[in-house]
Amino acid sequence: MGVSTLYAVVVSTSRHTGSGGSGIGFFPVRKRLSVTISPCTGGIPMNVPIWVWLATVVGVTTLFLFDFFFHARKPHEPSMKEAAGWSVFFISLALLFGGGVWFVWGAQHGVEYFAGFITEKSLSVDNLFVFVIIMARFSVPSIYQQKVLLIGIAIALIMRGLFIALGAAAITQFSWVFYVFGAFLLYTAFHLAKGHFDDKKDAMEGGGPTLVERWAHRWFPATPEYHGNRLFARVDGKRLATPLFFVVVALGFTDLLFALDSIPAIYGLTKEPYIVFTTNAFALLGLLQLYFLLGGLLDRLVYLGLGLSAILAFIGVKLVLEALHTNSTSFINGGEPVHWAPEIPVWASLTVILAILVVATVASVIKAKRSCETRS
Repeated sequence: MGVSTLYAVVVSTSRHTGSGGSGIGFFPVRKRLSVTISPCTGGIPMNVPIWVWLATVVGVTTLFLFDFFFHARKPHEPSMKEAAGWSVFFISLALLFGGGVWFVWGAQHGVEYFAGFITEKSLSVDNLFVFVIIMARFSVPSIYQQKVLLIGIAIALIMRGLFIALGAAAITQFSWVFYVFGAFLLYTAFHLAKGHFDDKKDAMEGGGPTLVERWAHRWFPATPEYHGNRLFARVDGKRLATPLFFVVVALGFTDLLFALDSIPAIYGLTKEPYIVFTTNAFALLGLLQLYFLLGGLLDRLVYLGLGLSAILAFIGVKLVLEALHTNSTSFINGGEPVHWAPEIPVWASLTVILAILVVATVASVIKAKRSCETRS
C-alpha cells in the first residue's frame, strides 16, 4: 500500500468559490483539501491543498530512498564526521520546513509544528536506546547495521502513517478519543518513570526473544550465520533467513510499540494531520545518522527517559483538559463543556517541553561527569 493512500481517511475535498474563499491566497486552485477538525482543535484549519500533500509525500519518500541507496548500498560504519554532517542536514531541513509552515499558515501552526517536531525527535532519540539493545543482542556487525536500521525506519514511517490515519478518523467520529489518548499517555509516562528507577534498560539487554521473534523463528527456517547484509541466503539449496531478518522483525515490533506512544503525544499538541505527518517524518529522517553520531553517548543520557516521562505526562494532562473544556461526552458533566478546565496554549507547551529537555540533558551531563570523577 502506498504512503499516499494512508491519508485518504483523514482528508476530504471541499470547494471554495469566489475570491473571498478561505485558504492560502496564492494557491490558484478551486478545489482544496480540507482537514476535518475535531471540536478540541480550536483556531483556523490549515486547508492544505491536495497537491501540497502529494508533493510532501513524494518529497519524504525521495529523501528516504536517497538515504537508503546512498548509505546502505555499500555496507560501512559511518565516521563521526559523516554522521554529524548528515544529522545537521536533516535537522536543518526540518527546521526550514517548519519556517515554511510558519510563513504560509501562520504562527499558531508554526509553533504547533516545532513543538511536535521537538517532542517526536526526543522520543526517537529515546527509541535509539532500544535499537542499541537489539543490535547488541543479535551481535550485528557495525557495517551491516545501516541497512537494518533504514528498513526499521521505513517500517516506523508506515506504522506511524497508519496510526495517523486511524487517529484522525477516530477524532472526527468520537469526541471521547482525547480522554483515551490522555489516559494512555499518563500510563506511558508512569511506565517510563518506573522503568527509569527500576533500571529496565539494563535488564532488557539480557532479555530473550519476544513473542513476535519466536513466531518468526517458527515460520522461517534460519541460519545462525550472517551472509553480508542480506536478509535471506541460499544454504545447501535451501532459502534461509539470516540473523539480519530477525533483527528487522524485532525493530518492526519495536516500531509498533513506539507508534502507540508518539501518535497520541503529537495529537496532544496539534490536531492537523499534515503537521502530525510531517513532524513524524522529519523526526525519523536522519535517525540513522543520529544513531551512529550519538553512539556511546546514549548511555550517558541517564535522565532522558525521566524527562520524556514528564513531557508525556504534561501532554496527557493537556489532552484531558482540552477534552473537558470542549466536552460533549454524555456521561461526563451531562455532555456539557467543563468551563473551569483551563486551555494550555501551544506556546506554553513548547516552552514546557524545551525546559524539561534542557533540565534532563544538563542533569545527565552533570551525572555523567560526576560518575567519571568517581571512577578516576
